[in-house]
Amino acid sequence: MNDRDEIANTLEHALALASEICLRYFRQPLPVDVKPDDTPVTRADREAEAAIRELIGARHPGHAIHGEEHGNTAGAGGTWVIDPIDGTQSFVLGNPLFGCLVGFVRDGVVEAGGLAMPALGETWLATRDAATRRNGEAVHVSGCSVLAEASLLATSPDMFDTAERAAFDAVAARTRYRRFGGDCYAYAMLAGGWSDLVIEAGLKPFDILPLVPIIEQAGGIVSDWGGRPLGLEFDSRVIAAATPELHDEALAVLADSL
Repeated sequence: MNDRDEIANTLEHALALASEICLRYFRQPLPVDVKPDDTPVTRADREAEAAIRELIGARHPGHAIHGEEHGNTAGAGGTWVIDPIDGTQSFVLGNPLFGCLVGFVRDGVVEAGGLAMPALGETWLATRDAATRRNGEAVHVSGCSVLAEASLLATSPDMFDTAERAAFDAVAARTRYRRFGGDCYAYAMLAGGWSDLVIEAGLKPFDILPLVPIIEQAGGIVSDWGGRPLGLEFDSRVIAAATPELHDEALAVLADSL
């Protein structure tokens, strides 16, 4: 097994571990703690990330890890990015649109990314040498290239500050549909060809980096609001689109509105 295959294999096993833990606690009585940033966290979040970190440590000793719940560990040879439950608010409310995110970054490039949707029974995987796959089947973006025909998604209007919300609304006013909700699944819907555009703000690397190859290997494009590629450091604002033409048109409206 070559290095890239080993990374993909670890990714798949990590998502399976996280899914099993999440489903054990989903829609069960569960204490919820509030972190300093006023976001919720549960035993399921912590246990899932701990299990993933243990797996990575055993298989890839020395790699760095950037996790939401247990912090960052230094290393060499690559960085694993972990969000054990993206959409913890959805999770604690019994909403099935929460996901488990794991990605691998090397030399500034997200080489592999995975998303598990435990309650939906879906696993999305992408590496740089193959198309994005949902439960083993290749998927592709919609091909929408015109803002007036696009569907736009974002997790919540609360994720934007005043200026960002005005810019988002300026884009939304030019689209066919706008819907809120979905957390990480909004990006999967884009990769699967069911929606066309996602615009969000306030994201951290573990919220989005595992989704980058899922979007791009399905034919889409993702960047910050300035059109720059995403990495371990970015300004928290993300736009993902089905096509370069749609991406450019939406970016232009954002720029004119900020």
